[in-house]
Amino acid sequence: MKFLHLLCALLLAAATAHGQSPAPDSPLLDSLLHTNPALARVLAHPATYQLQIIYTQINRDARNVPHFIQHTYHLNPRQYFNPASLVKLPVALLALEKLHTLPPSVSRSTLMSTSAAGRCQTPVPFAAPVDSDRQATIGNYIKRMLLVSDNLAYNRLYEFLGQKTINDRLQQLGYSGSRIVRRFAPCDTAANRSTNPVAFHMATGDTLYKQPAQTNPRTPTPPLGPVYAGRAYKSGDRIIHRPYDFTTANNLPLPDITTLLQTALFPEAMPAAQRPQLTPADQAFLLQYLHLTPHASHFTLYTPSKFFDAYKKYLYYGRRPEAKPQSGLRIFNIVGMSHGYLADVAYFADSLHQSEFLLSAVLYVNQNGVINDATYEYDTVGLPFLAQLGQLFYQYEARRPRPFAPNLALFFQPDPKP
Repeated sequence: MKFLHLLCALLLAAATAHGQSPAPDSPLLDSLLHTNPALARVLAHPATYQLQIIYTQINRDARNVPHFIQHTYHLNPRQYFNPASLVKLPVALLALEKLHTLPPSVSRSTLMSTSAAGRCQTPVPFAAPVDSDRQATIGNYIKRMLLVSDNLAYNRLYEFLGQKTINDRLQQLGYSGSRIVRRFAPCDTAANRSTNPVAFHMATGDTLYKQPAQTNPRTPTPPLGPVYAGRAYKSGDRIIHRPYDFTTANNLPLPDITTLLQTALFPEAMPAAQRPQLTPADQAFLLQYLHLTPHASHFTLYTPSKFFDAYKKYLYYGRRPEAKPQSGLRIFNIVGMSHGYLADVAYFADSLHQSEFLLSAVLYVNQNGVINDATYEYDTVGLPFLAQLGQLFYQYEARRPRPFAPNLALFFQPDPKP
């Protein structure tokens, strides 16, 4: 354990040396966190668990306009964590935005096919419509990503956008530290630069629009320089006794993904130049599938019991299969779980207490320091911590006085019917 503490401290120092120092902790957040003994294990070992938290209070004015006050704990945008499925939110936003640049006949419900034109590319041929939930469409791919964090759906949208488009647009929007350069597949750096041909079709199979294969001439520069984690990693059946190299992996700092979620939920609160250009219909679609559970969505792919209500609601529910939805509470979120990193970025809307807030957290639960050995403390440390964290802030916000009660009608639209 002492070795892990030292290693984490060295990695943090190396990352900080590349840029700004960590943000100072909010006294309010620091004080509030230490009121819950269930959080003490992680709080006592910040280097080991690499904990970062962003808590955003929301106060409405007399016109119901939201105003945001951010509090942070151990926040350091230059401390690397593997974002895993957090990257699915920016890809969903950019895919919806790109649709508006295509012919008007192409929408998020238009049938889509994906071809293969290079190494590490897999096709999804055109299929005549049968079950609408199983059709290959931009809308269904986004539903699959937001409801159960589907990796293959993400790959299809990564390929639809192209690596260069994704990263150029993130830079234009002001996310200079973000970098999305990988599919969720065993593809090397060069293969991930190239993306598949894509086409959109009428139900009869007639082609409405074709997009050729794309290749990014060069992989975007790693924003943090060399990044390593762990003391060893597993490759096949072998343990390689050196830190795992994340230098060419995806990178999405916690402030960036927090702002992206805030932009999806409160677009009017962001300058137009700093948000994807989406329509009110796009926003309504995102709101629906950011908060719905697999079963409540009535999306037929997710009727099996393995897709339980708390499937990707780590903050507050801790991903417990037996957890029942809290009355009056809606959580709009995106999660990540990979290589021992565990993250949830969420907006809470509570109609019972007329409260709302944003909460983002990431921690690292890999006691043995070995990457890719599937031995992580998600269930024993990480998920219980996130559940307690979300409940702590839910309870605090339920009591916090506000100058004006928020009108949360936008976030409590009726769910889809079966």
